[in-house]
Amino acid sequence: MRTLKLTIAYRGTRYHGFQRQPNAITIQGVLEQQLARVLNHPLTVYGCSRTDTGVHANRFCLHLHTERPIPCKNLVRGVNGYLPDDISVLSCEEVHEGFHARFDCLGKEYLYRIHNHESKNPFLTDLAYHYRRPLHEERLQQALADVVGTHDFHSFCAQANEKSDTVRTIYGASLERHGDMVEIYISGNGFLYNMVRIFVGTLLDINEGKLPQDALPQILAAKDRLAAGRTAMAHGLYLNRVFYEEKEFARTE
Repeated sequence: MRTLKLTIAYRGTRYHGFQRQPNAITIQGVLEQQLARVLNHPLTVYGCSRTDTGVHANRFCLHLHTERPIPCKNLVRGVNGYLPDDISVLSCEEVHEGFHARFDCLGKEYLYRIHNHESKNPFLTDLAYHYRRPLHEERLQQALADVVGTHDFHSFCAQANEKSDTVRTIYGASLERHGDMVEIYISGNGFLYNMVRIFVGTLLDINEGKLPQDALPQILAAKDRLAAGRTAMAHGLYLNRVFYEEKEFARTE
């Protein structure tokens, strides 16, 4: 039995997240259908994470099992020939039998894209959050620095409860501007439900003066979702990278 690791990219606009659902179109469901078509047997793909409705991925990893001897290059070409235009298999490699896309993952990097301009861009619909207000980047840098490290992120989880393990380690958080596009990168060993979207929404509340610039330590200490800010829209969020080796944690251009 072969274990294959696939890296994919997708635009999540018309999908109800990654995970298969009985009455909704999902990334997993579409992939399994088309992979089974190429490999000529039913299969299950195991993803590195779950993304929500409308969330995108630049590099999402998954694995599957097959006894078919098809070369990886041919599998990529064959599946991409059947997949819709908003899902693409970027690469395929054969890995050791015990590899698991989720459990072997050491960390992830998320990207949130903000189109910061008075007028909307029709070519960025559903691919970036349109934000008209001026962004005070210096005001946000401190908040980004305050989130780095190991903290209890209970305040930044939409479904946390007293029994939830809400402690996570953030390796890096940064903001970059490229013209009208502002990109926020956050990498860590794990993320809670809606954690990045709540964090970005809190940054926007800080930007607008609804929360003080130094609010992050107090919000973290509160361990209360109501202490944090809004939840940013899903369509600005991307699973950007997945780490399986520590050397991959460093930001690269």
